[in-house]
Amino acid sequence: MANHDPISDMLTRIRNASEKRHERTRIPASKLSRSIASVLQQEGFIAAISEEGEGVQKELVLELKYSGKHRQPTIRTVQRVSKPGLRIYKNTRQLPKVLGGLGVAIISTSRGVMSDRDARKQGVGGEVLCYVY
Repeated sequence: MANHDPISDMLTRIRNASEKRHERTRIPASKLSRSIASVLQQEGFIAAISEEGEGVQKELVLELKYSGKHRQPTIRTVQRVSKPGLRIYKNTRQLPKVLGGLGVAIISTSRGVMSDRDARKQGVGGEVLCYVY
């Protein structure tokens, strides 16, 4: 079955795995999913990223992080912002601050996929892909 929005599929898989307290989740590999996963790892939401499979069957394996005695997920909410039917673009001054800076907005810029903080530092805007907190 064809997937028309691979970013929302990736975010849904991460959300479902973290709510069910799974150690890891598998996502079909692509350049965009790799870069989103690396931003999540840099921001401390994901423990590790690895790849399995060959060619078209290649998958990203994301190890999720939990904190505390009761294993609360570090990813509490994942929200898709820009969708295939309605793209949301922001310039440098309009980039959102998620939960006053506690969360992260993932932005697709002309210099690659990065967090909102990095985009502000580099002075670039772009498509707001999602919010994670």
